[in-house]
Amino acid sequence: MRLKSVLAAGVAALAFAPLAHAEPQAEVMHWWTSGGEAKSVAVLQQEFAGRGGKWTDMPVAGGGGDAAMTALRARVLAGNAPTAVQLKGPAIQEWFEEGVLADISAVADAQGWAKVLPASIANHMKCGDIWCAAPVNVHRVDWIWANKALLDKHGIAMPTTWDEFNAAADKLKAAGVTPLAHGGQAWQDATVFETVVLGLGGPAFYHKALVELDKDALTSDTMVKVFDQMRKLRGYVDANFSGRDWNLATAMVMNGEAAFQIMGDWAKGEFLAAGKKPGEDFLCASTPGDGYLYNVDSFAMFKVAGDDKVAGQNLLAELIVGPNFQKVFNMNKGSIPARTDVALDDFDMCAKLSAADMNASSAGGSLLPSYAHGMALRGAQAGAVTDVVTAHFNSDMSSAEAVRMLADAVANSM
Repeated sequence: MRLKSVLAAGVAALAFAPLAHAEPQAEVMHWWTSGGEAKSVAVLQQEFAGRGGKWTDMPVAGGGGDAAMTALRARVLAGNAPTAVQLKGPAIQEWFEEGVLADISAVADAQGWAKVLPASIANHMKCGDIWCAAPVNVHRVDWIWANKALLDKHGIAMPTTWDEFNAAADKLKAAGVTPLAHGGQAWQDATVFETVVLGLGGPAFYHKALVELDKDALTSDTMVKVFDQMRKLRGYVDANFSGRDWNLATAMVMNGEAAFQIMGDWAKGEFLAAGKKPGEDFLCASTPGDGYLYNVDSFAMFKVAGDDKVAGQNLLAELIVGPNFQKVFNMNKGSIPARTDVALDDFDMCAKLSAADMNASSAGGSLLPSYAHGMALRGAQAGAVTDVVTAHFNSDMSSAEAVRMLADAVANSM
């Protein structure tokens, strides 16, 4: 996203030290436009107004944020950046490299973010030695969801290994039940793929392969086995999977049309919105294997002119990581608080499991960024991996050929 050099010169002149009595103002760009998301953002707006702030909402629907990024580039090039923008993963650091992100370290230090955020997640919010973004939540990606009634009917327990999953899927398929609800979209293929990489290779292998893009890992026998498992999974989806949205796949599990879905915990929001109860109507468990793949939503603060706007972004940062918003937003979103000190008494059993696993994984060094959801790799490299995954999933390509293509695609994307 390299911008014109004139941009850096323009933003360098902007002052961002707030006056003590500046009225906080914030123009907030985001792509949370669905019902539950909009409800959650409204809570932040109310908190902001309650502290004397004036909020200008700038929702940009469509494309999972792609449309918002197009609008953002135009605004920044025009020298009129929003106060705060929904960003995540390496995109935060890419914008920092353009010299356009503000320093919110004073807020972070005053609130003690370093003490209440897992180290891996805190690192995403930093640009060099400064804090430049505020985390909203933690989505776990490596979840498997199941229709409890279907599993009970066929005497199947939630699988803890991929061999157990395959055995359960074979049993269901023989009984005429679609084992795996899946939407044939590239990001959904990538989501399943990264859970298999983690499950078969383990956390260290995942890091080598999908964070470091290590050639030996990408061309290893383990990666061949990953594609072997992906081929098995392809045989467990129904014939009409192509192009299906993820929430429609979730509905298949909900309605008993399929037994399992591999999807992040935003799927839980669909179950809960339909009045389904975890442990009674649907089951949740991590996908087979150790480790925890996370996807973190966050807001980056852009350099802006005007003490009122700077006061606004400082107040936003304070509220976003504040315990109240962290609780209310995540109960609506299906995710868990980024803060580890928020009480989870009112959260459901799946959220409590997610939080416990996150803390254990953080302590054990297996808390890992999702490549499929923009946390581990920059766009070109992530796209190269996903292109191969999707090509393999939708063809008769052999696992060995997929591995060769993967290594070549990654090398060509550098």
